[in-house]
Amino acid sequence: MALSVQRLTGVEWKSQGTPFLLGFGHCATHWLTASLFLLMPFVAGDLGLSYSEVGVLVGLLHFSSAAANVGSGLVVDVTGRRVIYLVIALILGGSAFVGFGASTVFGILGVLIVLIGVCVNLWHPAAISYLSVNYPGHRGYALSIHALGASAADALAPLAAGALLVWMSWRGVALTSGGLVLLAALPVALILLPKDRPTGTDTRRGLGLRDYWSGLKALVSNRSLLGLCAMAGFRTMTVNGLYLFLPLYLANELGLSPILIGATMTALQIGGFIGTPIAGTWSDRVGRRTVMIAGLTLTTVILITLAATANVIVFVAGVSILGFVLFSVRPVIQSWVMDLTPAGLGGSATSLLFGVQSALSTLAPVIGGIVADHWGLTPVFALLAATILVANLLVFLVPKEEKRSRAC
Repeated sequence: MALSVQRLTGVEWKSQGTPFLLGFGHCATHWLTASLFLLMPFVAGDLGLSYSEVGVLVGLLHFSSAAANVGSGLVVDVTGRRVIYLVIALILGGSAFVGFGASTVFGILGVLIVLIGVCVNLWHPAAISYLSVNYPGHRGYALSIHALGASAADALAPLAAGALLVWMSWRGVALTSGGLVLLAALPVALILLPKDRPTGTDTRRGLGLRDYWSGLKALVSNRSLLGLCAMAGFRTMTVNGLYLFLPLYLANELGLSPILIGATMTALQIGGFIGTPIAGTWSDRVGRRTVMIAGLTLTTVILITLAATANVIVFVAGVSILGFVLFSVRPVIQSWVMDLTPAGLGGSATSLLFGVQSALSTLAPVIGGIVADHWGLTPVFALLAATILVANLLVFLVPKEEKRSRAC
């Protein structure tokens, strides 16, 4: 079996553990956001919030994620440390979600959502650069395992939250989920912290500040990289719009029960869970651009179909197929960014990528909430189809030939 895995992935059996452990931690961070989106219809009902107010709360999540990117990549690259920030992210996010479940004040809920957003994007620069450095020839595969953790959480958390809502309030679900994330920090800390050594130009302290600013200048002047980040940003607008408005549509327009809402959100993610390692490994062999064009084109077609159908069975089936093509390209984008990144700047490149994604994602819930308040939830899906179409067009601006960086 070990030889089969090594032949298929190109990665030795003994080296498989680290990507899966980081995938587990990534699963924990996404468990927070996936649970949050599933709970929002019930939070809104309990507190009497409008669609616009819900949009503002979720907008804060993405805004704080974007703000967290400003310094997280710099700290990771200059110190050369990565694992310590992974542990901090899990502790911060888990604690904030526990507080979210205990709060009754709108303003405090907003502050706690901000902390959850910081947790999510403190994790990414450290984890993605860590895997990129340690698996330079197999980034697509290693990052696909990392993304697999996100897909697992995005698939299982809504189903678990929907089931738990049968026996407890949304507050109880938030307290339970936050506690699980705090527990997830333990294996990451115990296994990887002893191995957390600085990496970069100066192995004693990571990348020097002079080298960092010089490399950062080259990073932000790379038009291909900026175009790729913009493409990823519009794709993420679509993803986060779906996370928020799909549960609202299922609850308020189709009248589905919490368990069925959770099952539908799980169906959205199952396809991504299956397709993620396939797309990541495939992109290592045939190129990132080919896989991205295929995935985004199919996503556009499926979203247009969803916006035009009123049949529940067709809608749920379309959601399942959508997940396969929409989420499987996540590691392909991240690998492509690492390919274009100068050595030692993997954390900052990741921050740039997720900063653009978070900044654009801040607009999706606010604009979508306004559209839903005035014209209903169905037109929101047409809006999301437009954002993924823009992403599809932007991918053609990135050069066909990819410059591979061996260390980030």
